[in-house]
Amino acid sequence: MKQGKSLIELCKELERQRMARKDFIADTRSLMITTNDHGQSQLDVDLGNTNQIFTVNDLAHQQIASRLQIPLKYYQKMRLEYPSLLDENINSWFNKNGERRMLRTLDTNIRAFLSDRYRRLDNLELAEAVLPIIKEMKGAEIVSADITDTHMYIKVINKKLKAEVAVNDVVQAGIVISNSEVGLGSLKVEPLIYRLVCKNGLIVKDYAQKRYHVGKQVESEESAYEIYRDETLEADDKAFFMKVQDTVRCAVDEAKFMLSVNKFRQTKQESTGDDPIKTVEILADKYVLNQNERGSILRHFIMTGDNSRFGLINAITRSSQDIEDYNRATELERLGGELLALPIKNQLVAADYPKANNDVIHSMKNVTPIKNKNVLSIAR
Repeated sequence: MKQGKSLIELCKELERQRMARKDFIADTRSLMITTNDHGQSQLDVDLGNTNQIFTVNDLAHQQIASRLQIPLKYYQKMRLEYPSLLDENINSWFNKNGERRMLRTLDTNIRAFLSDRYRRLDNLELAEAVLPIIKEMKGAEIVSADITDTHMYIKVINKKLKAEVAVNDVVQAGIVISNSEVGLGSLKVEPLIYRLVCKNGLIVKDYAQKRYHVGKQVESEESAYEIYRDETLEADDKAFFMKVQDTVRCAVDEAKFMLSVNKFRQTKQESTGDDPIKTVEILADKYVLNQNERGSILRHFIMTGDNSRFGLINAITRSSQDIEDYNRATELERLGGELLALPIKNQLVAADYPKANNDVIHSMKNVTPIKNKNVLSIAR
């Protein structure tokens, strides 16, 4: 499993972000964007008595493009080659189709451009709710945690709940708690299988619990203003996070864990064929993996000498440790869970395909780990 920050480092960063973040509700007609020749954009927010200027980050650019229905490839071309045209496009549509949007800022950067109905379920409040519950759990240990530009993750194992998938091959139960403050996913509590022999984490697709960032529209006549949590919202959030605490308490369930372990054991009997290269090609095409990810998975798949679905799943989760980006590493741990959830008829079998050239194997020897290739889905 990929390592991130220590729990102390995570808490310090959450506290720092609490002090550095601000949220605004703004009519788009009160916004003005200006982009320089290097593709760096600043957004001027007219607050009536004063103006505040923020740098627009890449995610906010993607969300603006999505909201204005400007194809991202063309948006990026304007941003880099014709920035004044980009500004004209954005500002014209902001003014023509005025609407209220939520601007989430951190360290003078616009980090998200969201609906004014977006419910702020923030990382610090989530951590404050779940960490005491984890501390109460007998045998619980946080094995990995991180906060990225888009997500927070807390990965927990329970050393008291374990089973063997084979002789001396022990797995432990666990959970992954994750959240995005910027519109890239719900608050999730997902089951985890942690394999001790290789320290791989497999995020189980079944039995995951989600809480969505959907709330009430913020009412005000002002064109742009900073928003805070009022007493009603604080009470709603307290009740919400109490439900999250209950979800975390029940997440490590022995019966569900054993169902997943039994399914994991069964994958040992399911062959993917005798051509691992073709198997990984099929996998990569189906789940959109880049060349470095393909190479890493293939390398681990061949090294184990196990052509079963079990071997492929472990190659995927092991390759997550080779990836620098924590978000993407976690996505590969979820991909292992996707393969575990597949019915037998949908397994990846390469037996009917022609064998790949052995030169492909040699070309994989010098593959370097992927750097920062996270694919972002844009929330409106």
